[in-house]
Amino acid sequence: MKHFKRASLILAMVALGACSQNGFGGMGGGPNGSGAANAQGDPSNPASPAYFQQSIGDRVFFAVDQSTVDASAQTALDAQADWLIANPEYKVMIEGHADERGTTDYNLALGARRAGSVREYLTLRGVSADRIQTVSYGKERPSELCSAESCYAMNRRGVTVLSNLSF
Repeated sequence: MKHFKRASLILAMVALGACSQNGFGGMGGGPNGSGAANAQGDPSNPASPAYFQQSIGDRVFFAVDQSTVDASAQTALDAQADWLIANPEYKVMIEGHADERGTTDYNLALGARRAGSVREYLTLRGVSADRIQTVSYGKERPSELCSAESCYAMNRRGVTVLSNLSF
């Protein structure tokens, strides 16, 4: 019985330890899908994830019920593509998000289309498709919690989360 308790305790510690990272290389991917968990590196170093997040920008925004990359998003994604091409050791996870209006299924599909549009744009700009994965969180990970249009607008987004680990 004594060995069983010890083995159970060790197994529980290992299982909990495996849950401690955010699931994508330990960078970005905040708890609310914000991409802001812990950008690593020196924000003044142009090759660091912190620089990418703070100076380049890790997100683009979409109009209501849209997944089209508009001119403002293109400007942000051009800068992201340039940074990713200059830093080929990084891979990215594109998170697609939606505001709280609409059904869960609809918003998951919309988030997937948004993430796909960002992926397509980055690949057209020269980022290798094998460096990009997508995921949709729909309305499940809002960055803003309120029922005002200003909050909804911040939740309709695509977030580029960096990783220097293999998929």
